[in-house]
Amino acid sequence: MQTAVGASVELIARHQHTGGAYPASPTYPVYGYCWLRDGSFIAEAMSRAGRTESADAFHGWCARVITARAGHVAELVEAARRGEEIDPRRMLPTRYTLDGGDGDEPWWDYQLDGYGTWLWALVEHARRHDVDLAPYRDAVETTVDYLATFGADACYDWWEEHAEHRHVSTLGSVAAGLAAVLSTDLLADRKAAEEMLARLRELIAGPGTVDGSLVKWLGSSAVDGSLLACLTPFGLVTPEIAEGTYQRVRTELRRTGVYRYLGDTFYGGGEWLILTAWLGWYEARTGRTELARERLAWVAAQATAEGWLPEQVSGDTQDPAYIAEWTAKWGPVATPLLWSHALHIILALELDS
Repeated sequence: MQTAVGASVELIARHQHTGGAYPASPTYPVYGYCWLRDGSFIAEAMSRAGRTESADAFHGWCARVITARAGHVAELVEAARRGEEIDPRRMLPTRYTLDGGDGDEPWWDYQLDGYGTWLWALVEHARRHDVDLAPYRDAVETTVDYLATFGADACYDWWEEHAEHRHVSTLGSVAAGLAAVLSTDLLADRKAAEEMLARLRELIAGPGTVDGSLVKWLGSSAVDGSLLACLTPFGLVTPEIAEGTYQRVRTELRRTGVYRYLGDTFYGGGEWLILTAWLGWYEARTGRTELARERLAWVAAQATAEGWLPEQVSGDTQDPAYIAEWTAKWGPVATPLLWSHALHIILALELDS
């Protein structure tokens, strides 16, 4: 394994909580929590790197967190079946404290993508390392009940914005999780999951696709970097739609690195390492090896002297006036971001495979 990749693996391992959770960033003031989305991709990187004990610990932590809330999920599902309007503040959190608590800081908290991503990552890890999924059955069934009920609803997106919309990357994350679980024998009752999966696929292929490309949310014509996950690794769209989405991201959102979306102002709207690696991941899967290696080299070059990879870099931001505002609020850009290290690992291993 390349030295830099090995360093990313060790950095993630060093900061993993004893209970299995991965903090988004160990140094950034509001990222000392575990997001299921970030954590699932971090676990995927560790699983691919052969650090099965790390991935096992994370998936066990997720299962405990979700099982502890099974009664609450059942209440939400029953309320939905009765046709009640549910306050989004009652929904499951987006992020948890490292010991599995809800936390008491306000956040943009109703996001569905992490729960679908966890199901996908769990099944991928189990297949890769022949892990017995039976101990996860209760947590998986609770998660599926939640997603089969609410999986097509509006909520905050990957970037914790625009709760009023149905975001295609979120629909894709939920669809990927349900499809992964339905490929196993974990579910005693598959009907609700199958129906929701079919509905999500219709939404993604219908209003989620405009002029041959996935779009940011239903009713939008814009593109978003998070849509790359629907291509690789989720594989939810035809090769033609995948290529159309890739070309839009590459043309509209790439400078050297990749922006989240046009108009982003978070720290000025800089170039994100995870998305640049994600672009390379798709390129590696589609035979564009040299381009993928360029993405990997760029990501690695953003490391600090300590070898830490940041969330984004500000050398070519969309609106530099916002850098000072966010720095004054929360300090410099989150560094290290464990998700950046995870995508660095994934792309490097993809290219070496």
